[in-house]
Amino acid sequence: PELGAIAGVVLVAIFFLITADSAMFTSSGIINFMTPAAQLGILAIGAAMLMIGGEFDLSIGSMVAFAGLFFGICVIVWGLPLIAAIPLTFAFSAGVGAINGMIVIRSGLPSFIVTLAFLFILRGLSLVGLKWASGGSTQLRGVRDATENDWLAPIFSGDAFPGLFAWLADKGLVETFKNGTPKVTGIPVEILWFILLALVATYILLRTPAGNWIFAAGGDATAASNSGVPVNRIKISLFMVTACCAALVAIITVIDAGSTDARRGFQKEFEAIIAAVIGGCLLTGGYGSAIGAFFGSIIFGMVVIGLTYTNFDQDWFQVFLGGMLLIAVLFNNAIRKRVTG
Repeated sequence: PELGAIAGVVLVAIFFLITADSAMFTSSGIINFMTPAAQLGILAIGAAMLMIGGEFDLSIGSMVAFAGLFFGICVIVWGLPLIAAIPLTFAFSAGVGAINGMIVIRSGLPSFIVTLAFLFILRGLSLVGLKWASGGSTQLRGVRDATENDWLAPIFSGDAFPGLFAWLADKGLVETFKNGTPKVTGIPVEILWFILLALVATYILLRTPAGNWIFAAGGDATAASNSGVPVNRIKISLFMVTACCAALVAIITVIDAGSTDARRGFQKEFEAIIAAVIGGCLLTGGYGSAIGAFFGSIIFGMVVIGLTYTNFDQDWFQVFLGGMLLIAVLFNNAIRKRVTG
């Protein structure tokens, strides 16, 4: 399933090697496009697993804002340390995801309709909640001051391995400024979370009974249920995982920015689904991979940042993204038909 996305990464890389400034593929340039790719990719992996299970979640972008609001309230209004605020945020987000899943299962409505409703509900609740928590503003500030001395903050914010990069700079193995400091001071933690999540999701899908159940539930829910697969439990769990992925992005971005606002995650649900589809997921379910979503997100990051290294108008990004979506769907369908006969 991920063949189309891997081919896409190669083609996009060749395109920018030809048209973009050479700085794009230096260590600092790679970090520049991998950072937005990682934030989107965390969402895309959750969306991909849900799509393989045969469902959609169009509320994932609004969930980023809503989880960010809850996290901000925990840290600023309630004054909780991160060791309490982070698990509470994940639990709260999982609860919202479970509500999404249970409505879909109990009502029999398409998940497209249910989560589209929650897209607006959660965005509206984020606006109302922020005005309440901040005294009338749609932004809640002060997160950085509240978390800067917390021992958990470096796990969800900033750069990892700064000592290693300082040592590499001292040995002349990475790019440095004239004063000898490295141009890249470390690896942004969202990239590490992105890679870790892709590995865990791939292991679950390919090496565990739960992975088999996810593919079976998305391929033919009735047949899977008759074979003893807990289809309803699997689908509700996938909605919870998707919501937790949104919560992870919310926590990372809120701590990094030092504030949360009502537009956080705006339209990320569509970008996440596009990355998952580029990565080989079928809209009909039962087919796809987390690694494909991983590479699909990298394509997104390369394009959105790569255009700044060229002379092209950056508004071409949306045209390119739509074209990549259409080409990926056609390519994936052709590959699937050829493999399955």
